[in-house]
Amino acid sequence: MDQATNLRQMVEFESQNTYKQNKNRTVESGIKAKGPRVIAVASGKGGVGKTNIVVNLAIACRRAGNRVLIFDADLGLANIDIIFGLNPKYNIENIINGEKDLSQIIVKGPEGVDIIPASSGVQELTQLTEGQKLNLLNEFDMLDRMYDLLLVDTGAGVSSNVIYFNLAAEERMIVVTPEPTSVTDAYAFIKILYFKHGIKNFYLLLNMVNDEKEAKSVYGKFTKVVNRFMNGISIDYAGFIPRDNYLMEAVARRKPVMCAYPEAASCNSFILLADYLSKKGKNPQIDGNIKFFWKRLIAGETDVDNKR
Repeated sequence: MDQATNLRQMVEFESQNTYKQNKNRTVESGIKAKGPRVIAVASGKGGVGKTNIVVNLAIACRRAGNRVLIFDADLGLANIDIIFGLNPKYNIENIINGEKDLSQIIVKGPEGVDIIPASSGVQELTQLTEGQKLNLLNEFDMLDRMYDLLLVDTGAGVSSNVIYFNLAAEERMIVVTPEPTSVTDAYAFIKILYFKHGIKNFYLLLNMVNDEKEAKSVYGKFTKVVNRFMNGISIDYAGFIPRDNYLMEAVARRKPVMCAYPEAASCNSFILLADYLSKKGKNPQIDGNIKFFWKRLIAGETDVDNKR
């Protein structure tokens, strides 16, 4: 029996035990189980404002009554804590190494948004040992009932970790700016997920645009090219975030613009984005709980997407 098969069997065994325990607790308490949505936020290149979007979207969703968790999945370059103005003592690396449990590394951000901090120089999850993967799986199982929404802030580009997180998530939002390099790299990113992994559903969010007219123009041209070469793909227009000097000033102050300048134009766009995602709702055909996300992520079973 090879190592990969052994790991999958171990994870499946642990998953079944946990499922039975959770099911029994649910029946006994009369509570209906409800798993949270898992949305990966990605971009083809850096510098498009992806992390800023995750942070402010999280606050907008929190204000709408959702319990929100952000996972800073840019394992090599932690940024979420910088924008939130936090200095976490521990991070995901401490769990990987078995030094801390999950409750000890999650930190509270503004307005009750929870964050799992990343760290610089953390090895890729694809390179973790079986023991490390199982440790992570057991730790993250506890999150299933605690949150309504998990936003995964992935790194930029097409590294194995970025692809890994996007395959594991149930929904994917791609951030694009009007710059030709951003559009080209976003196309390349979607192309990889489509042709190599069979992913066909995306949200496209336009950032740093002058107005809605420019946003829809870029979206129209982008989807025209994508539909020409990728049959059956679905790229939904998620809206836009306008160019906003207040947003940049908020970053300099290490505060989300939703908190620092609530009357800024970009804040209204984040509220509209949160409302859009809420109306889209969960896909009933997808097992959307966090346990499912982490099981696929840690066990390396992302090829399930190809079977849908």
